[in-house]
Amino acid sequence: MPKNLIIAMWSGPRNLSTALMRSFGNRDDVSTILDEPFYASYLVSTNKNHPMKEEVIKSQLSNVDDVKKLCQKQATGITYQKHMTQHIIDPDLTWIDKLYNCFLIRDPKLVVSSFMKSWKDGEFEDIGFSQQYSIFNYVKNNLNSNPIVIDASKLRNNPKEVLTKVCNLLDIEWNDSMLEWSSGIKDYDGVWASHWYPSVMNSTNFKPEDIKDINLSDDENRIVEKAMPMYEELYGYSI
Repeated sequence: MPKNLIIAMWSGPRNLSTALMRSFGNRDDVSTILDEPFYASYLVSTNKNHPMKEEVIKSQLSNVDDVKKLCQKQATGITYQKHMTQHIIDPDLTWIDKLYNCFLIRDPKLVVSSFMKSWKDGEFEDIGFSQQYSIFNYVKNNLNSNPIVIDASKLRNNPKEVLTKVCNLLDIEWNDSMLEWSSGIKDYDGVWASHWYPSVMNSTNFKPEDIKDINLSDDENRIVEKAMPMYEELYGYSI
């Protein structure tokens, strides 16, 4: 794999995506990290009333075509991009053809339970499952018949085993630094980190999953029911 590899990690919210960004960010050969580069363009396009909306829009490029060009830009060293699938509004996905596209998934019950605590007005479209499913099928049918799929629960419970497999598939050397990182805000974090990343800011590694009883409302259960078949299909590809 070339040293100027561009890794695009496609995830929905509350999927352990920030912790995985920390993991890759701790590697010496990762020179560039893009944290949710389409967030501002998504807010401009949808006018969603997210927390810190104006701050996010001011902090990033908001023209979709400009963001696509940014994501295709090669750097010396590995580029790691953390993408939220719900941010992708433009149906044209050809710009991702030169990226190494990977997918991070999580049980919808756990996603919905966590997400609604941070934004109570969330709907099915806001958790990114349908968008992730579309992107996955585009990659599978056009670019890579067996894309890398990481399940968040597997990653939390066996981080070294899962991440070693990921490195092997990416053809990059395994590095123990991926298992631990320093706490706090990072210089690559989006401006929204103070709202969305409180638990990760205090983290230093992957913690085993401690699943407690999850009580969801009727509306939340309807969201889970829509998402579950997509999750289960992608789970079948998980390493």
